[in-house]
Amino acid sequence: MYRILLVVMISLLVCPQVLFAQDDAKDESEEIKRRIDALAQEIEQLKLGEALVEADQMRFGFGPAASKIYRTERGVSIGGYGEAVYYNYAGEKDDGSNGKADVTDLLRAIVYVGYKFNSKWLLNTEFEFEHGSTGAGGSVSAEFIHLEYTHSPAFNMRFGLLLVPMGLVNELHEPTVYMGANRPDVEKAIMPSTWRENGMGIYGDTGKFSYRAYIVNGLRGSKFSSGGLRGGRQKGGRAISDHFALVGRADVTPRPGFLFGGSVYYGNSGQDLARGNPNLKVSTGIYEGHVDIRHSGLWFSALAAHASLGDVAALNEALDKTGSGSVGETLSGYYVQAGYDLLHRTNYSGQSLMPYLRFERLNTQASVPSGYEQNPANDRGNITLGVAYQPEPRIVFKLDYKNNSNEADSGLDQLNFQVGYVF
Repeated sequence: MYRILLVVMISLLVCPQVLFAQDDAKDESEEIKRRIDALAQEIEQLKLGEALVEADQMRFGFGPAASKIYRTERGVSIGGYGEAVYYNYAGEKDDGSNGKADVTDLLRAIVYVGYKFNSKWLLNTEFEFEHGSTGAGGSVSAEFIHLEYTHSPAFNMRFGLLLVPMGLVNELHEPTVYMGANRPDVEKAIMPSTWRENGMGIYGDTGKFSYRAYIVNGLRGSKFSSGGLRGGRQKGGRAISDHFALVGRADVTPRPGFLFGGSVYYGNSGQDLARGNPNLKVSTGIYEGHVDIRHSGLWFSALAAHASLGDVAALNEALDKTGSGSVGETLSGYYVQAGYDLLHRTNYSGQSLMPYLRFERLNTQASVPSGYEQNPANDRGNITLGVAYQPEPRIVFKLDYKNNSNEADSGLDQLNFQVGYVF
């Protein structure tokens, strides 16, 4: 009897401990699982954070991919970007005349290759494949190739084929870092982006202040037109260098995301024309000021540009231009644009959904020499309304509608769709 009672008492004492131990083990297992899940989420957030930082890092005037070499300790860096577009044009122009055919285009595919020789010397390059082929208007070009001597953040040197440091998109032209499916017309006709020339110069960035100052071969004035300066780019290929130009840029960043600055270009563009007429220098000055603010989901930027040319009457005569075909003595333009990320401060980390609006005016014949006429079609304005979606920082889809107008009432509206990437 005593033995039975002893067994019962021991059972009553031991069984609850066993049950409690099982419950504790179960709780501990669930706690370990919870901690593992939390750690996995933290690791994913860290990876995402690295991607966000990588996608947002811009150094010494370059976009995230073009500046990868500056984040490389030694050896090779590879990056790139690309964009495909669809342009759907209105059936008729503002004056009722016929529009033009819709177009799909593998607009650009870019490869960046850099090499860091040591802590002081590096090579940075950009090779561009345009329009999917070297036929039917396509091409393969060196966008920039330059050696750099990196002394310190505040003072460095570049030698080679250089991007001219003007405007907001000439250096930062990766599709994830500019607004709209199309680059602003002001920066294409007056700057003219994408613009590169052979030369050398210095640059630096102290955090709140950055600068670039280069000497480059001059533009080729014989290729200027009533539509702007874009044809005058020599692009580094056997560039005629009878004349050189100076270009300088300065930017102030009082706090992260706030940029204010401007740039100046001055040189002669007579080039080969001067051989037949030594007095034909075609002095060319281009001036622009800009602001770019990216803060708390808001993106606002604005730019104003002005160009002034000399010897335009003599240039017109040398090029047999008459009437309204004159090259502009002055060219001017500006644009203002703004967007807001609707996913800012939401749980959609790494994603962005940004409606945007751009207003733009430009005139590539703001004035012409006496005896010539202004073509009202060159006095242009447009409004672009669109939205950009980034499922992750290195991929973007843009859809916008661009209302084109001019003083000749021959504007043609268009719907644009762009797919872009950067890596």
